[in-house]
Amino acid sequence: MKLKYFIFLPSMLLLFLAACQNNDYSPKPKAYFRIIYPEKKYQEFKSSSAFSFQYPVYAKMEIDKGKKTEKDWYNLHFTQFNGFLHLTYYDVSNKAEYDEMVEDAHKLAFKHTIKASAIDQKLINYPDRKVYGIYYAIEGNTASSVQFFLTDSTKHYFRGALYFNERPQYDSIEPVVKFIKTDIDKMISTFRWKN
Repeated sequence: MKLKYFIFLPSMLLLFLAACQNNDYSPKPKAYFRIIYPEKKYQEFKSSSAFSFQYPVYAKMEIDKGKKTEKDWYNLHFTQFNGFLHLTYYDVSNKAEYDEMVEDAHKLAFKHTIKASAIDQKLINYPDRKVYGIYYAIEGNTASSVQFFLTDSTKHYFRGALYFNERPQYDSIEPVVKFIKTDIDKMISTFRWKN
């Protein structure tokens, strides 16, 4: 009788443990790469354009070669992060054109309302340099996380919009957006009109 219990009890224990095992072999979610941020250093943007500013040395300034390219359209390419800050400049000829461009900047920023969890606006005001504008910080799974425009309110208009060549996943690009926002802030704080 003792022999029966000696064989039966361990056998039942093994069966119980086998039944309790988790045999879920589902694939694991994709992991994200570790991001190594470069050291913050800046250089002066030198060109024949009507403006100047400082931009990071780890970003590459390229002339925009799109279909509707104007003279002073650039892409500040953050190669390490697969992102671009699209920069456009217009020489504004009259008040109606200026008002239209300011309204377009507002519409383009709020076009992301459908996917955005928040859109914060911040006024840009450097009266000593005649640099004014609005900075739009767009949160959520949107195509653009930062947009802004700068103007002297009379003849210059400069606009920037940050995009990544990736499907928007805010939780995964948020650290990179925060890193690049400091570069955009530096660009805006050092921005000057040449004439």
